[in-house]
Amino acid sequence: MANRQEGATLIEFMVTFALMGVLVALAVPSFRDWIQNARVRTATDAITDGLQLARAEAVRRNNPVRFRLPDAAATGWVVEAFDRNGSNWTQVQQRSADEGTTIVAVDASQATVVFLGTGGVSPTPATPIQFNVSNPTGGECVTSAGSGSIRCLRVTVSAGGQVRMCDPALASGNAAAC
Repeated sequence: MANRQEGATLIEFMVTFALMGVLVALAVPSFRDWIQNARVRTATDAITDGLQLARAEAVRRNNPVRFRLPDAAATGWVVEAFDRNGSNWTQVQQRSADEGTTIVAVDASQATVVFLGTGGVSPTPATPIQFNVSNPTGGECVTSAGSGSIRCLRVTVSAGGQVRMCDPALASGNAAAC
């Protein structure tokens, strides 16, 4: 009877580890981009949530409610309702930029949005208000031409108060395009 070898040889282990190393090296850049894009999406969702909360509170209270970015370049926000008796703004809810992703950048065409009890925006903007969210530490935004590595997003608020998240890199005709 011949001796039967059981188990794996050192060479088989080395080949297996080398293949695993190559696969991990190929996956790391994709995983890095996924993390950077997730940070942009999280920040954009937070801004969208804050704007929708402000609009819903304005309609519920039938009173002006404002959404504002205390730091125009960060994702933290404050929602405040107007107190007609005291003629001042009282805080309804806030979100610190530290709660989400602190490395994203926000470029807002207007840092404060006031919703009326009808759900519309005051003063009526000539063009939709825009909040562009990017991740400068992750790389350049993807353009419609396809260059760039980070999928930057935009939140728009129409004069009627509609809050919408969109992707500026997508071609018009796409439902998610700006």
